[in-house]
Amino acid sequence: MIDAYTLEQCKKDKEIRQLKIKNLEHAIEQSEAMIAESKMDGEALTFLRKKVANSIQDLELLHLMNRPQ
Repeated sequence: MIDAYTLEQCKKDKEIRQLKIKNLEHAIEQSEAMIAESKMDGEALTFLRKKVANSIQDLELLHLMNRPQ
């Protein structure tokens, strides 16, 4: 989840929001690749999948902020 300070900064500054979106997209992509190629145990994979799901929710929130009011 995005912390309150980062969320506030993303609301105020479109450049920060765009950078956060780009970083989240990259992190999700890399995490999904790790999951696909992984030989991790089930617990570690579950943890990583939860992190990806949270990142996707954060990404959706940031994209909603980009929509015109």
